[in-house]
Amino acid sequence: MPLKKDLTLVDVFAIAAGAMVSSGLFVLPGIAFAQTGPSVILSYFLAGLLMIPAALCQCELATAMPQSGGSYFFIVRSLGPFAGTFTGLADWVSVSLKAAFALVGIGTLAKLAMPNADEWTIKMVAILACLAFTTLNLVSVKSTGRFQVVLVFGLLIILAWYVILGMFHANPIHFTPFLADGWSAMFVVAGMVFVSYGGLTKVANVSGEVRNPGRNIPLGIFLAFAVINVFYVLVVFVTVGVTPPAQLAESFSPIALGADMTIGVVGYTAIQVAAFLAFVTTANAGILSAARSPMAMGRDGLLPAAVGITSHRFHTPYVAILITSLLMCLTIAFLRIEDLVKAASASLMVVFMLVNLAVVIMRHSGIKNYRPTFHVPFTPWIQFTAVILYSLVLMQMGHVPLLMTGALALVALLWYFGYVHSRIDREYAFIHMVQRMISREFFGRGLEDELKHIALERDEVEQDHFDALVKTCDILDIKQSMDIEDFLRTLAQRIAAKTDMTEDRLFRKFIAREEESSTVLKPGLAVPHIVVDGEDLFDTILVRCANGITFPGADAPVTAAFVLFGTRDERNFHLKALMAIAHIVEEPGFNERWIHARNEEDLRDIVLLSKRARNACMDSEQ
Repeated sequence: MPLKKDLTLVDVFAIAAGAMVSSGLFVLPGIAFAQTGPSVILSYFLAGLLMIPAALCQCELATAMPQSGGSYFFIVRSLGPFAGTFTGLADWVSVSLKAAFALVGIGTLAKLAMPNADEWTIKMVAILACLAFTTLNLVSVKSTGRFQVVLVFGLLIILAWYVILGMFHANPIHFTPFLADGWSAMFVVAGMVFVSYGGLTKVANVSGEVRNPGRNIPLGIFLAFAVINVFYVLVVFVTVGVTPPAQLAESFSPIALGADMTIGVVGYTAIQVAAFLAFVTTANAGILSAARSPMAMGRDGLLPAAVGITSHRFHTPYVAILITSLLMCLTIAFLRIEDLVKAASASLMVVFMLVNLAVVIMRHSGIKNYRPTFHVPFTPWIQFTAVILYSLVLMQMGHVPLLMTGALALVALLWYFGYVHSRIDREYAFIHMVQRMISREFFGRGLEDELKHIALERDEVEQDHFDALVKTCDILDIKQSMDIEDFLRTLAQRIAAKTDMTEDRLFRKFIAREEESSTVLKPGLAVPHIVVDGEDLFDTILVRCANGITFPGADAPVTAAFVLFGTRDERNFHLKALMAIAHIVEEPGFNERWIHARNEEDLRDIVLLSKRARNACMDSEQ
C-alpha cells in the first residue's frame, strides 16, 4: 500500500525546524559556555555551517529519489546493501534515541506541576507522551504534519519575543574576553553543538510523502536551516548577554534563566512553554522520520517484510512505528540517555559522510536515470572537504561514542551476513561505476529502471498513448555513418515485417516523402514519416546514428530520427505524435543525452522521462 503524499512545503519546513530545536537550544548552551565562554555564539554559527554539505547532499538525493527511508534509501542504492544496512540501523537508532531524549525533557518539565516527582515519575510521563505521539503517527501523516506546523510556529513566536526584549538588556561586559579559552576550545565546542542541527536532514526520511518533492524538499530544508540558524545564534547571543557568566556556566536551563533575568516570571514561564513545544516537536518529528528507515529496509528485504507493511485505512507504516515506539520506551525506562545520545550523534556523523560519498558515486556512476532537480555545486570537492571535516569532528567526540558506533557497525555486519547477504542481489551505483571503468557494457538495468519509475512518480507523469508506443517500439542504434538510401532501405525492411507492404514499396514511399519536402526539422534531427496500407496501425522507430546520416540539402548529418508510420485512420494521432516529438527534442540537453546514451534502453528512457505536456486520454481513436 503506497504512502499518501500529504506533506506540503510548510510541513517540510516544520518537520525540519522542529527536529532541530530541542535540547540543543534549551539545555546545551550553558554546558557549551562553560567550555569556551562567549565564543559559544560563534561555535553555534560554525556548527550550522558544518551542516550545509550534508543538507545540500540530502537535497540532491531526495529530489532524485524522493522515497521514504531517506539516508538509508540513498545509500543502499549508491553504496550497496551492507552500507545500507548500517545506515538504516544507525539512522533509526540515532533519531529514535534523540526523540527519546526529548521525551525525557517533557518528563522533566512535569516537575513544574509535581515538584516532588522522582526519576521514575519523570520516565512514566515520558513513556505516556511517547504513546500519545505514537497514536498520532499511526492515524495520519497529514495530521502529524499539521500538528508539527502549529507547534513550530508557536515555538518561534515565543523565541522571537525573547530575542527582541532581551536585546535591550544585553550587557557588553558579558562578551569579554570573547575567546576566553582560545580558538581551539571554540572549534571543539562547535563540534559538540553540531548535533543540535542534526535534525535538519531528517525530512528526507519522509520525502516519499511530500507533494512536489523537487521544489518543496530543498526549499523547505533551506528555509528551516536559515530560520533556525538565525534563531540559534540570536538566542544564544541574548542569553550570553543577559546572564551572569558564573550562573550561565552552571545552568541546565540557560534560556529560561535568561528570560527570568530580563522579563521576569512571565518570560521564565513562556520559555518553559517554548521548551515544552521544542521537546514535543522533536519527539513527534523523531517518531515520524525514524520509523521510515525500518519501513524502507523491510520493503527492500534487509529486514523481515512485515516491517514494511502500511495500514490500508490510514496509509501509515504501523509496524515500523510500533517497533520505533517500543525502542524509545525501553530506552527511556532502562538506559542512560545522555551517553546514548552522544553515540547516536557519532552514528549520524558517519551517516553524513556516507551521504556525501553517495552523491559523488551517483554522479560518476554513469546512471542516466539519476535526474535530481537540485544539484550540489562544486562536486566532488565540497563532499570530500565535508568528509574530512566530519572525520575531525568525530574524533573530538571521545572514545565512548566511537566504540558504540563501532559496535553498531558490528551488529550491522553480523545482520548483513546472517540475514541479508543470502536474500539480496541488488544493483547499486558503486558497482555500476566499477563496471564502467572495466567495460562500457553493464550487466543489468535494475537500478536504471527503478530510478526511472521514481522520476516518473516524482514528476506525477501520467503516461499517454505515445509513451505506450515508445515502451515497445523498435530502436535502431547505428554505429557507422550512412547515406539516406541505405537508411531508408533499413527502415523499409523493419516496417515490412509489421505490415502487408513490400520493402520496395515502403522504400519508394519514404523516397517520395523526402522528395516532396525534407523531413529534417533542424540540424541533426529528422522525422521521416509515411502512410501505410490497412487500418488501426500506428508505430514509431527511434534511431540514433552517432556518426550521422546524410540527408540531401541538410546542414548537418542527422544523429537522431523519430520514424513514424501509420494508416490513414490514425492521422489525428500522427499529428499528436509529431507535437510530442517537438516537445521532447526541445528539452535542454536533449542532443547531448541522445548522443551519449549507453544503449537502446537509455534512448527509450530519454523519451519516456521527457517533461513534455501529456494527455492521458490521447489514444489512437482520437
